[in-house]
Amino acid sequence: MSFIRPAAVIVLAAGEGTRMKSATPKVLHDICGRSLLGHVVTACRELEPEELVVVVGHGRERVAAHLAEADPAARTAVQHEQRGTAHAVRAGLQALDGGQGVAGTVLVTCGDIPMQTPRTLRALAAAHQEQGNAVTVLTMELPDATGYGRVLRGPDGAVAEIVEHRDASEEQLAVREVSSGVFAFDGRLLAQALGQVGTDNSQGEEYLPDVLRILRDAGHRVGAERAADHRELVGINNRVQLAQARRMLNDRLLERAMLDGVTIVDPATTWIDAQVTFEPDALVHPGTQLLGATHVAAGAEVGPGCRLKDTVVGAGAVVGNTVADGARIGPGANVGPYAYLRPGTVLGADAKAGTFVEMKNSTIGEGTKVPHLSYVGDATIGDHTNIGAASVFVNYDGESKHHTTIGSYCKTGSDNMFVAPVTVGDGSYTAAGSVITRDVPPGSLAVARGQQRNIEGWVARKRPGSAAAQAADAALAATKHTSEEE
Repeated sequence: MSFIRPAAVIVLAAGEGTRMKSATPKVLHDICGRSLLGHVVTACRELEPEELVVVVGHGRERVAAHLAEADPAARTAVQHEQRGTAHAVRAGLQALDGGQGVAGTVLVTCGDIPMQTPRTLRALAAAHQEQGNAVTVLTMELPDATGYGRVLRGPDGAVAEIVEHRDASEEQLAVREVSSGVFAFDGRLLAQALGQVGTDNSQGEEYLPDVLRILRDAGHRVGAERAADHRELVGINNRVQLAQARRMLNDRLLERAMLDGVTIVDPATTWIDAQVTFEPDALVHPGTQLLGATHVAAGAEVGPGCRLKDTVVGAGAVVGNTVADGARIGPGANVGPYAYLRPGTVLGADAKAGTFVEMKNSTIGEGTKVPHLSYVGDATIGDHTNIGAASVFVNYDGESKHHTTIGSYCKTGSDNMFVAPVTVGDGSYTAAGSVITRDVPPGSLAVARGQQRNIEGWVARKRPGSAAAQAADAALAATKHTSEEE
């Protein structure tokens, strides 16, 4: 099919969505890293329309603010009163050209259909243009069409009528092709027909399907394009459908990743956002969430039990049982288990952030290891340094954050406190149990701890008769007996 870019796309996003039972406007609910509206706008942008208008109503300030971030080039039109879908489309046209009708194809879709794809929308527009229709309905064939209006076609394949379920005969109810609520219109004819839509119905609203009847009665052709997969046109009306759509979209994203050469060990327990990217031969283990703009490079291994957001995982890195947000993990690095990498963490090539290690706003050099039980905050650590277990970078003085710098090829002892601001020079050592409060020159050994003092007999005097005193007496007696035998 040939394809000419649409003159406009109008996205209807003014409804309240009362069945969501939420203070959040329905189209702002999130699945796979984007709002429902964000998914729709992204799909529509693939068609490169000359104009894209989103009709807002309920919660319009929040929806408009969100749209300004998601797609700054999109226009908004306000439907001040929600008086039906035709009324909403009229508001959209008003924002484009004062309601006179744009020349060319105008697509109308809904902001609560997040699974719709650019391919299907493009096929709708192409069929509409090739067949010379006044309007083309995007239809779907459902296994169970209960409650949907049936699309009845004439001998030439054109749409003869759309019959509501409650008005359909037994023969008509056997038809499983239904309208999706997505349309392609001739822009001029759409504007003319909207002026003839009435409110003679039980709800007293202006319905967009009435435009089809008006155009057909005027002698224009009403066509239909059937979507290949009805699941992508399912709208969201409640939290159950939201979860179902999230599952379907996640499956689609995982399938695309696997076909591109990524190994997903257990798709049922792996969740990824639409913005996540991979390179071939990445490996994702079960129980993993990859969110935001996360990228997993070739040969990297992520999971099990990871939650990575806006994080880059370098080639060949291994990340297990880790939470990371806004981190950069270098090639060949090793993270976890049970590590927490907060925003601003940069791990160099072949670096390590081990068990129960937390890092924040820190740069870790190539080959440097922070193996276990440590907090590294607001720090720069050079290359090939080893940080001892149970170390804490004391970056906060109660009012301000301060920076710690540790050089390359350093060996710091276990249970160290680095009280920022402080610098440990290249090639230095620090003793276990030290509290480092002053700069350490390169190549030095820093010892910052009190001398050990043993007060013998303290337990017998201060805790007489206690279990500790009895154990001490027994040990002392055994030692004396051994000495006497020798």
